[in-house]
This record gives sequence, C-alpha cells and structure tokens, in this order.
Amino acid sequence: MGLIYEKKDAIAYLTLNRPGAHNAIDPETVVELAAAWEDYRKDDSLRCAVITGAGNETFCSGADLGRLIPLFTGARKPETDADLAVIEDPTLLSRAMLREFDLDKPVVAAINGRAIAGGMELLYTTDIRVAARNAVFGLQEVKWGIVPLMGSTVRLPRQIPYARAMEILLTGELVDADEMLRLGFLNRVVLPEEVMETAERYARIIAENGPLAVRAVKKSVTAAMGRPLSEGLKKELDIGSPVFLTQDAVEGPLAFKEKRKPKFIGK
Repeated sequence: MGLIYEKKDAIAYLTLNRPGAHNAIDPETVVELAAAWEDYRKDDSLRCAVITGAGNETFCSGADLGRLIPLFTGARKPETDADLAVIEDPTLLSRAMLREFDLDKPVVAAINGRAIAGGMELLYTTDIRVAARNAVFGLQEVKWGIVPLMGSTVRLPRQIPYARAMEILLTGELVDADEMLRLGFLNRVVLPEEVMETAERYARIIAENGPLAVRAVKKSVTAAMGRPLSEGLKKELDIGSPVFLTQDAVEGPLAFKEKRKPKFIGK
C-alpha cells in the first residue's frame, strides 16, 4: 500500500507509505492518491486534510524513477493494473498530484523530511505547510534530463521570488527549510517531532471554522489569482455572497453574541 488514507474528527489523513523507497510515487500510489483526493472532496464530513510521509527522513522523493517514469518514456511496459491505469488515463497523475484538480477544501502539509522533485511539486496546492528543521527541498529533474511537469514552472515563480525560483528550477540544487521559510514557501519550521502535532493543530482550527466559509475563501483565492483586480473582486462577491444566506452564517454571529462555540452544520 503506497498510501494510508484515514479519517478522524473531520480531518482526512494522507500518509505516503513507501519509507523504504523514500516515499517515492509509483503507479499504485498514483491510483491511491487520486482516489483519496476524490473521496476527500466528496465527503462533506471532512473539513481539512493533512498530508505527510511515513518515517522520519522523507516526505516524498518524487516519482519512482524505476517504476513510474519509465512507463512514460516507454522504457518499461505495463505489468500491473495500476500501470495500465496510469497509461490509459493521462489525467490520473495530474489529479493525484493536485496539478489539475478542483479542490476547494484546505490541505495542510506536514513535511517530515526531504521534499524532492514531485515531492516538492505536491506542495504547491497545499494551503499551510509545516516542515521539520532537517527538511530539504529541490527540483532535481534537470539533473536527470527530464522536466518537472507537475506545476513547477508555473506555480513556483508565483509562490517565491522569480530569481530564486529559477535558481531552484535550473540548478537542481537543494534548499534547506529555513531558507524556504524566508522565501515564504513555508508557514512554520519546527523540530522533527513537532511536525505532525503542529500540522494537526492547524487542521483542527480550520475544521472548527465554518466549513462553507472556509471553502468559499479557498475557492475565491484560487479563482481570483492571476486575474485583474476588478475581475478578482467580482469573483470574491460571486463566491462569498451566497455564504451569507446559509444557516451557518446565522449561527456564527449568534454564537458570538451568546458567548458560546458555534455549531456549524455546513448548510
């Protein structure tokens, strides 16, 4: 099993589970990731997700260079059902890696070690990122004669300064967690043993907020990004205004007035 998918207290947990292979993404993991994200999106009882890697050294080392990449280059013929699924559905990998997947629920990344190549690319569409002090980041595809196609050339220059993004993309050199924090790519850098605890704290806070409001906020940010200001402001109104007509929008201010915790139902 390349992925462990669990649900607890309105939070979905996705754990990349190939520690012996540095949590590299093989065809089976692609299939499992795509299915997990789809389930998270559809399950209204889930309000936040946390993604991490098994073990203490690696969050994810990217695509499995022995099993996944050779399928795309033709160097390896399909041998399993997962191999066939990846080859027959070109969108499967993009969905698994959140490259092109409409997800308006929040995702917190608990980066417990190296996030290399596809492991770093998996982070672009996460919303809050907590990393261990020993974590390192990098896009080493150019060192092996391939191109990072899970959003790096588009999303990385939008999330950190252009010159630093190009340095990472063109050299393939690794960057430590403190530097990525300074660049604004991370929210927190903590001790390794505090990564999951800190990520879960964020997830619990988010899960207790109004779910319709949370989803509208993320959807509005995503929809407005890259658009002219006037278009972005219109998107914000179109997406956010309907929330004010919900039961949750009545409950929130009422709970504040009555000095109690709101009971949101997502309606």
